Amino acid sequence: MVSSFVNACTAQTGVPVVGVSCAKGGSAIAKWLPGTPYYQDAVRRARKAHAFLQANGYTIRHSAMVWCQGCTDGDLHTPKDVYKADTERVLHSFMQDAGAQTCFLIQIGNQRDELELYLPMQQAQEELAAACDDIVMVSRRFKTFAAKGLMKDRFHYLQPAYNAVGTEAGRNAAAYWNR
Repeated sequence: MVSSFVNACTAQTGVPVVGVSCAKGGSAIAKWLPGTPYYQDAVRRARKAHAFLQANGYTIRHSAMVWCQGCTDGDLHTPKDVYKADTERVLHSFMQDAGAQTCFLIQIGNQRDELELYLPMQQAQEELAAACDDIVMVSRRFKTFAAKGLMKDRFHYLQPAYNAVGTEAGRNAAAYWNR
């Protein structure tokens, strides 16, 4: 998904994009709260990438994060209000600590066998994007893939699905920057 995002965004803007992956599969939002090892590692990676680019003469036009998380919280039945508050805290803290201006949000999909299990998390994500100017929803496609047979098991997608979401998100991020 990251490669497809970077390629699509670069193709639309004509500006190279650097992606720094900090993914931790199967992680609940509580694992990402400020001060946790996941959070600290992600901030460290973002800062190191930023410092490397600056030290090597690259001009950084934009700094953003791309966020796709929440399925595990659906599986754990995390209350929607808790998930929403924790997600907003993680995103805004990370943007401040890592120097990002925008969070490009990729909405989670559905659990293949329980299609409504992740609805509270999806609704919380919609509400955050609607309420916060610096959180921009760039893809909602994951929730369409179970019906299209693009899931390899109850939780994970086939590579073409990840590529399609990354491409859509990259194009939408580019459109946001080009507006």
